[in-house]
Amino acid sequence: MTARHYDVVVLGRSIGGLAAAALLARREFRVLVLGQGQAALTYPVEGHPLCRRTFTMLSATSPSFRRIVQELAQSQRFRRTTEPLDPMFSVLAPSWRLEVPPDAELFAREIDREFPEIRQLVDELYASFAEVNGAADGAFEKDAVWPPGSLWERLETGRIAGALPLTESTPADLLGKFPQTHPFRDVVALPVEFATHLDVPASRMPAFALARLHGAWTRGIYSLRRSELDLTDFFIDRIEAHGGACRPDGRATQLIVQRGRVTGVLEDGEDQPTGAGSVISCFSGETLADLAHGEGVTRKAKENWPRLTATAGRFVVSLIVDRRAVPDPLPVESFLVPRAPDPRRPVVHLQRLDRRLYAPNHDQDEGGARTALLVAEILLPSRGALTLWEGREAVLTTLREHLPFLDEHLVVVDSPHDGLPAWTYTRDGNRLVRREIDRIHLRGVRPGAEAMEWKWTAEPTTLFGLAAEPVRGPIPGTYLVGSTVLPALGQEGELLAAWGAAKLITKGDRTRQKMRRQMWTKIETG
Repeated sequence: MTARHYDVVVLGRSIGGLAAAALLARREFRVLVLGQGQAALTYPVEGHPLCRRTFTMLSATSPSFRRIVQELAQSQRFRRTTEPLDPMFSVLAPSWRLEVPPDAELFAREIDREFPEIRQLVDELYASFAEVNGAADGAFEKDAVWPPGSLWERLETGRIAGALPLTESTPADLLGKFPQTHPFRDVVALPVEFATHLDVPASRMPAFALARLHGAWTRGIYSLRRSELDLTDFFIDRIEAHGGACRPDGRATQLIVQRGRVTGVLEDGEDQPTGAGSVISCFSGETLADLAHGEGVTRKAKENWPRLTATAGRFVVSLIVDRRAVPDPLPVESFLVPRAPDPRRPVVHLQRLDRRLYAPNHDQDEGGARTALLVAEILLPSRGALTLWEGREAVLTTLREHLPFLDEHLVVVDSPHDGLPAWTYTRDGNRLVRREIDRIHLRGVRPGAEAMEWKWTAEPTTLFGLAAEPVRGPIPGTYLVGSTVLPALGQEGELLAAWGAAKLITKGDRTRQKMRRQMWTKIETG
């Protein structure tokens, strides 16, 4: 017997899970969101805010995100809370530097300054990207399920996807005219490799995904003042405003399955299960099956479910540094290329953030004006030259090549992923003294290493190599909206999956489907 009942229970707090929950709450479903162990973005060390992961709002210009915000009737509010990044990102190498501003004329000057010999090739490449992204916008703004599941969905989505360009092409078709070792290939590839959830080099990605993800970086990036924190607060506010409940620290320990269909979840610390008409998960289908102890998994899922392998993780190091260590022109988003190609010296995705905005009491944060928060991310293969315990030092080595005075201005260095103590620095005369704080003494973090966000390899893939797991989960009544559904498309793939899951759940309730058709969302102009 259930103590309470929700129409939909969402497991996880990813952008896809929160977006689906907000949509369904808006459509009069009673929604419960459980964090399911996904920790918040920030955690404190000695009063300094550090980050568990990087976050870039690449989907702000995507039709999938605009459609969600329009249905929530929050377009104007969202516009007021975002601002464009200029430059959108930079790529820094020891012998060259390139910024990518939103202004096309300024970008042309950058190319003329660093790579005048390929100016015409760059113009042709970005003309191709513009064409691809225009076609993708037209496809993704349609009300379809990506990836399709049923016969009717395959016909409907297949007709839309059939008009997409580059679906039968390879990255070589886009970059083949560039010299094989030309550094501009890094300008194209690096942002894509950090944006996708698929663990393949850019040279082996689906060409459409390469063009789409690079387009997300280069056609205008909009940032939120507090990054992921603001986006999470935005969705939670919408969920609760429409009667939903959010418990970020909550966790389901078991899926309740009766007569081959999910009927509820058992929350941690509860004796009675919580009833649920549907369950949406930000995790993989295999994780859902484990929560159900294998019960209810359909024969089709057992025989044909894609095989997913986590082959690389996003290893993050946060640094609090004196502002004098950071050059003023350093953009918010940068990619730092090491001096020589070396698997033990990976490329670093670096974010420069305003430390004061992430402090719990930032109005009283006296040291915030003197220090900066740097969040560095590398892609760490699960079987590679680097181990977890070497990741932190590998990141610092690459940072030192581009920030030569870094060691003199360190305040705090930590990674939640290696399980090593946090490093804090104090000045003793003319030298810095490092002190180590064991993780068991830190608040808001686990005593050991925290799991990284994974990048996946999938076999087989569908939808021209863009999709892996289906939106419908392995147990009837479950749905997937995480990074495993459309891994090649990154953040936008999660939003497409969220829209598809919300569409399927709404379609299954005829009363709410009729109500939705009568909603006055058409007054939203975007």
